[in-house]
Amino acid sequence: MKNNKPHILLVNDDGIRSPGLWAAASELSKIGYVTVAAPRNQSSGMGRSLPSDSDGIIRKEQVQVNGQVWDVYAVGGSPAQAVLHGILEIAPHKPDLVVSGINYGENLGLGVTVSGTVGAAMEAAGMGFPALAVSLETDREHHLSYSNDVDFSAAAHFTAYFARILLEEKTFAGMDLLKVDVPRRATPQTEWEVARLSRLRYYTPVAAQRASWDEPGTVGYTLSNNLPAESEDTDVYVMRKKEKVAVTPLDLDMTARVNLAEFEKSLRG
Repeated sequence: MKNNKPHILLVNDDGIRSPGLWAAASELSKIGYVTVAAPRNQSSGMGRSLPSDSDGIIRKEQVQVNGQVWDVYAVGGSPAQAVLHGILEIAPHKPDLVVSGINYGENLGLGVTVSGTVGAAMEAAGMGFPALAVSLETDREHHLSYSNDVDFSAAAHFTAYFARILLEEKTFAGMDLLKVDVPRRATPQTEWEVARLSRLRYYTPVAAQRASWDEPGTVGYTLSNNLPAESEDTDVYVMRKKEKVAVTPLDLDMTARVNLAEFEKSLRG
């Protein structure tokens, strides 16, 4: 039976042992009952994928958070699959909110559909649940780490801050999920600003370094130098230049913003 506290399903893409996940859990537990279901392994860059070769095995584990022992659920699957298993099998009742994060590394601009953090929130939104994705700006060397050198306290503060808003308002017309990116030097007093998604690349892909295609190799990435070309109202500019928390409402409807009748007329000649 559901109690009076709101129920929050917390997921991430860095995996069940990520300090960012537990920083979020600690703050969210102050405002609601939190169920944690996260990928068993590091799953960054998986977007909203539902891999057919995921085993779907769910293992109940225990993690200590602020001196308390939590029962958590490690899922053999992608971040989006962790959301599905969390909602359909793990959670004792339907969540009032799904939160994804806190991610090691910002998720800005055109790359958000690559992000497992945003992908998990998209999957939740696609099932009709209010959803929040939170990421913290970090050095690239920390993107796939569980480094304790990263301070998640400010990002955890803003996770709870915007979670409260979504729990109170439930839905906003024209928005399916909320994306929040916190600058590395943020404090709880840092200002936040609503920003649109940048249409420029935030990360530039880098070819695999290898002597032969027969050798294993993956496409890498580096930070782009597009900041001088960014408009002042984008998530990239707000977080990187203004050093404010960038808050971006996202819509799952990816239909191009064109006049459909005129577009059809053009296609028909």
